[in-house]
Amino acid sequence: MSQKTWLGIDPGLAIVGWAILQESEQQLPLIIDYGTIETNKQLSTSQRLLEIEEDLGELLTEFKPQGIAIEMPFFNRTIKAAGGVMQGLGVINLVCYREAKIEPIFLHQASWKCHLGNGKAKKKEVAEMIATLFNLDKLPIDDSVDAIAIAYAGLCGLRNNI
Repeated sequence: MSQKTWLGIDPGLAIVGWAILQESEQQLPLIIDYGTIETNKQLSTSQRLLEIEEDLGELLTEFKPQGIAIEMPFFNRTIKAAGGVMQGLGVINLVCYREAKIEPIFLHQASWKCHLGNGKAKKKEVAEMIATLFNLDKLPIDDSVDAIAIAYAGLCGLRNNI
């Protein structure tokens, strides 16, 4: 069996969370790396999108994932950042296809959180569940932890043909 590498992405304009997981002979995949792409709020939206494009391209070149899972954001009417997040999502989708020839799978928040056992978990709870699941001491409570969970859900869905 070839061990697939998955990239999980929590999209945004200010912060993009990312995580690389690799299938393992054990039940759980291995966390290879994770982090965030943070853009400068003083820059124009176009400049910030360019930064996301360049940084994501570097990640794809370095890790060469075979699968990509991205959170599909849901917004209510009171979210001002929705436009920027959706522009970031478009750039992320484009770069994934252009650089890796991968059409990402899009997961709604409740669906990737269900793989952790609670579709309504808050950020702190996601970090605690990921730390417990992967036997880690402590994780930052940020978008990179969500990206680990998103990659895990993508990988689990693939294994289960979902």
